[in-house]
Amino acid sequence: MDAVQQEVIEIFTRTRALLQGHFVLRSGLHSGHFFQCAQVCQHMPEVGRLGALLHALLGGLEFATVLAPGMGGLVIGQEVARQAKCRYLFAEKENNVLVLRRGFTLKPGEKVLVVEDVITRGGRVQECLDIIRQAGGHCVGVAVLVDRSAGQAKFAVPCYSLLELSFPTYPADQVPEALAKIPATKPGS
Repeated sequence: MDAVQQEVIEIFTRTRALLQGHFVLRSGLHSGHFFQCAQVCQHMPEVGRLGALLHALLGGLEFATVLAPGMGGLVIGQEVARQAKCRYLFAEKENNVLVLRRGFTLKPGEKVLVVEDVITRGGRVQECLDIIRQAGGHCVGVAVLVDRSAGQAKFAVPCYSLLELSFPTYPADQVPEALAKIPATKPGS
């Protein structure tokens, strides 16, 4: 683990954003670990630092707009956009599907970076990629704080993450006995 990854783990641990127990993830999978990014997002110095680390990871990637899926990506997406001095949009659920609302639009060919807090399978990120494609925009990449898939979630564009971890996840009917003994909670992103 390099120094940046160690720093990110320390930030998540100190702010109680990395939890242990029995959790039902947004994907429906069960896990003994959960990243509750809302906990770290209460602390603006930590948000600023994570945003700076994520922005630096992108190198010279060029984009005019950051698009974040609600709810999880809202705070870190806005911070990355602030540091990049670019436009910020967010997608939100309508009939359980992410859409652009509030008059948000993308121009044909507009270069967009998708920013999310945590991915396990990448479903919400994929929905954002679909929004960009349907609007005629051009997604240049995906940036996430934590990739729980350890690089297994694949997109049609490059994905940059501060952490790649692979905590085990289980379908509901395959939860190990030791984990099943702990009451499951669904803390939300």
